[in-house]
Amino acid sequence: MKALEPAANAAAALGALLDSLVDPAVRDLAWLLFSPDLLRAQPPAGMLASPFESAGEASSTVAWLLHLDQDARDLHENLAVAHVTRLGRYAECLLGYFLRYGPAARLVAANVALRRAGRTIGECDFLVETAGGRRLHWELAVKCYLRAGGASVSMADYVGPNLQDRFDLKFTHLLDHQLPLSAREEFASLGHEGPWDAQMFVKGWLFYRWCDEAQVSEAVLPIPAEIHPAHARGWWLAREDFPRVAAGHAQAWAVLPRLAWLAPRHRVPVDCATAGHLLGSDALVEQLAQQSGPTMVAAFERDDGAQWFERSRGFVVPNDWPARALAFAGQ
Repeated sequence: MKALEPAANAAAALGALLDSLVDPAVRDLAWLLFSPDLLRAQPPAGMLASPFESAGEASSTVAWLLHLDQDARDLHENLAVAHVTRLGRYAECLLGYFLRYGPAARLVAANVALRRAGRTIGECDFLVETAGGRRLHWELAVKCYLRAGGASVSMADYVGPNLQDRFDLKFTHLLDHQLPLSAREEFASLGHEGPWDAQMFVKGWLFYRWCDEAQVSEAVLPIPAEIHPAHARGWWLAREDFPRVAAGHAQAWAVLPRLAWLAPRHRVPVDCATAGHLLGSDALVEQLAQQSGPTMVAAFERDDGAQWFERSRGFVVPNDWPARALAFAGQ
């Protein structure tokens, strides 16, 4: 039990911070900075990025976020100019804003393309410099993977909802291709004096089949050694199984659009329910029947009557998805 206490304390601290923030984009930025990593460090090449060089920087960032939450117009204008439609790009814009205006590491360059003979061979996400003078190369990824449910305990078991991505393939590409970019000869000619310490900044959610979450303790559910045990977790269900659990799991539901896949949606006004943003379980089942692919949904409960808060989130997938996911995972 002792080993779980730091993770539990960190989760409580993040929850308290998110509870104090109202603006969705500010909440997403706070989650990006303070949420647990999806991966453990993989020394020597796969070290983890930290937005903060000291406890003082982390504390200053909390104060900065609380101030930003009072007037987030500049952040929203930056997002609007970027015409963000993809989750990864949204996360890049949030982190870039923090590196330009926040109280910690400073942005040197972003999206630095490396080319050879006119062909792009890679792109470094962020080059940053800390207050202590460290020069860091960060590779950012925000991923949502569903554990396919096979018998093995492997990174390959974790697949993207649309079965076009797999955690082991992303992990290998990150270690073997993306992180070494700043050490290549082509990079040295771009004028960004190094050396640069390459680090991975990988956040997101991992989703486990509902029966795993309901019947097996998360503490004993085996996970690959590469995955951080404190990672953010959700669940998944086949569409035919969803109605039997939906009514008993939450007072209300919502379909989460892709750009709402970062921070939990804790602070939703009660009047959103009357505006159609929140649905009863029957209405959600009816809506999901019109969907052809996996859909992320969130379960909501009311607090003292003033707010709805997200209780959990998960994917509702087509009935044939589990078998196709196992095949995609190589099981």
